Amino acid sequence: MNLLLLASAPVFIILIYVYMRDQYEREPIGLLLKALLAGALTVIPVMIVNSGIESYKAFFTGYGEVAYVVFVVAGFVEEFFKFVVLYLLIWMSREFNERFDGIVYAVFISLGFALVENIMYVYTYGESVGYTRAFTAVPAHALFGITMGYFFAQAKFHQIDKLLNFSKALIYPVILHGIYDFILMSQHPYLLLVFIPFILYLWRAGFKKMKILSDNSRFKPLA
Repeated sequence: MNLLLLASAPVFIILIYVYMRDQYEREPIGLLLKALLAGALTVIPVMIVNSGIESYKAFFTGYGEVAYVVFVVAGFVEEFFKFVVLYLLIWMSREFNERFDGIVYAVFISLGFALVENIMYVYTYGESVGYTRAFTAVPAHALFGITMGYFFAQAKFHQIDKLLNFSKALIYPVILHGIYDFILMSQHPYLLLVFIPFILYLWRAGFKKMKILSDNSRFKPLA
């Protein structure tokens, strides 16, 4: 029970925070729970696809192999299925009527995935990993979600560069996710030195995106 609490607490703390930041019209709990559950269920297709493509890392060596694993096996596959769920569940929903909603739903989906992943890691590797991931991996998934939701909202409500923003909603989280994992998996001492600055950058960029959408009502143009 303690391990389950350790694995799930950071997820729900972030979810509550993001939910409370939605200051114009809070989203219905039922749809938020669907988003969270759908995000959790993406673990299944992610594991299936990864089991099929991970073997191709044998075609690469050294940092090339690491890059393939983090940008394709982890980054692209995970963010792709989150993006698919976000689109299918939210794009045409009448509840998606404000810019900030894009961030709310994207974070709930992203942290649904992170919740299952975190439980698996904590039960496999123990309590110390849970404390580490509470301040690194779990917030990182949320920040990838903020990035996805930000551009997803731009694509929905901003008529200029609609297709470009729609593409960014997938591409940018994949890049950020890949960089995050590459720094850790490469174990290169110089790259590890920039891990904390990179995390701080993610936080700063994430809060900035939240502020931009939070400060704009549905009738105002995006910054």
